[in-house]
Amino acid sequence: MPNFHVERLLEAASQIILGKGHELRLAFACLIARGHLLIEDVPGVGKTTLAHTLAQLTGLQLQRVQFTSDLLPADILGASIFDRDTNAFRFHPGPVFAQVVLADEINRATPKTQSALLEAMEERQITADGHSFELPEPFFVIATQNPAHQIGTFPLPESQLDRFLLRIRLGYPDPMAERALLMGEDRRSVLERRTPVIGPAELMGLQRAAQALHVADRLIDYVQALLSATRHDAELATGLSPRAGLGLLSAARAWALIDGRDHVLPEDVQTLFPHVAAHRLHLAGDARPVPATTLARLIQSVALP
Repeated sequence: MPNFHVERLLEAASQIILGKGHELRLAFACLIARGHLLIEDVPGVGKTTLAHTLAQLTGLQLQRVQFTSDLLPADILGASIFDRDTNAFRFHPGPVFAQVVLADEINRATPKTQSALLEAMEERQITADGHSFELPEPFFVIATQNPAHQIGTFPLPESQLDRFLLRIRLGYPDPMAERALLMGEDRRSVLERRTPVIGPAELMGLQRAAQALHVADRLIDYVQALLSATRHDAELATGLSPRAGLGLLSAARAWALIDGRDHVLPEDVQTLFPHVAAHRLHLAGDARPVPATTLARLIQSVALP
């Protein structure tokens, strides 16, 4: 039986983001798995609205950072400013000190600025002036990314891409959903009237419940076989890391929780694998990400447990 809290979240979100039920489910799975989400698509398909929807419906504080070529790391992390009253420098936190950080058009900033998020996304803290500052819990980064061929974009380095648990694409709406969008009320206005469906404490309870879900030894074998298949495939430049394997299991646990199960199935792993692997794998001798056909072939090459 589907999880009651998540069902309410998905129902409320589907009234704002029309015709994207599967993508919404992936986004909430990423949040429940304590991962970070990369949304890659052309402008205007609802990427930013999705981020606001996730924050609004879970009662999380959101800070939006518009990434541009002149953005500096201090604009994200914060900076130490001299306080004349105390005659000392005082650290002023930046927008990264929020429960949901929306890094809008992240690939329009330089690699130096992009790297400012690395420690935050991995360690859930930042270091400034020799001091560590913990970030709030829960902490969730949603980054939107324009296609790499568009003017004014910088490619995300592998270390940055690896910090994102899932990558999704929203795509254009189907004709019925698009007609409802064109004829209906502005989605932001609809969102502003929505109250949170759950609070941060309930969300963290879902996260803990997902982490506790049972994964059978044979399923661990299956995940290892998938990782090995990527590492020995002649078409790929490099294979998936152990971090990717851990992320795949976390996402599969969250997916099972959304379904209301207390155990993970191989089908959960198969569903999440393309979204965990696509942004981490590249073709040999080519900087392009792997196509969907390659990911499907990798899944088919490994026997189900």
